[in-house]
Amino acid sequence: MKKIVCYGDSNTFGFNAKDGSIFDDNTRWTSLLQNNLGAEYEVVNEGMYDRTGFVDNPRGDLFSGPKHFPELLAKTDNIDLLILAIGTNDLQSQYNISFEIIENGLKNLISLAKTKTKNITIIPPVILDERILKGAFNTQFDETGVEKSKKVGQIYRQIADENDCENFDINEFATPSDYDGLHYDENSHRLIAEKLAEVIKKESLR
Repeated sequence: MKKIVCYGDSNTFGFNAKDGSIFDDNTRWTSLLQNNLGAEYEVVNEGMYDRTGFVDNPRGDLFSGPKHFPELLAKTDNIDLLILAIGTNDLQSQYNISFEIIENGLKNLISLAKTKTKNITIIPPVILDERILKGAFNTQFDETGVEKSKKVGQIYRQIADENDCENFDINEFATPSDYDGLHYDENSHRLIAEKLAEVIKKESLR
């Protein structure tokens, strides 16, 4: 059995923008990915809402990728594929993050991941919809964050090429929900699982 660890934020965790609940196993993309891949794979959901990837989060270590990710790797063995779906929350206005910090932070996570597996897939942050400026998360994200989200994908593509990683850009086929402009709806979760399963089966794990 091949183990796939999905490390991410609320869109990996399965946050439902409609009511703030968590999508069940029949809806969130990690569970659907498990179904699409079958019994030969074990898909582990290591998502957490509000988790940052490149800066320390005042909520604590569990929400701070730079601190939590090394801890997770230390206690997790036999990883065949590590999926990094992280970086959206770093675009919150409170962090005022630069592209340089994003680049260096992503490189750091990839370097850590390589201590456990050769197979790494990175998923760029969701391109934020303007609706976020009037929704439930408008105190966390501003226009600067929205504009940055449109440019971060290029950084991910470049770093994937430089570090022999797969770049799986969800933004090519999925869009955030109309409810908050940030989180994926049921249909996008389904598409993510279907297309990611196709890539995993096609590429095969080394």
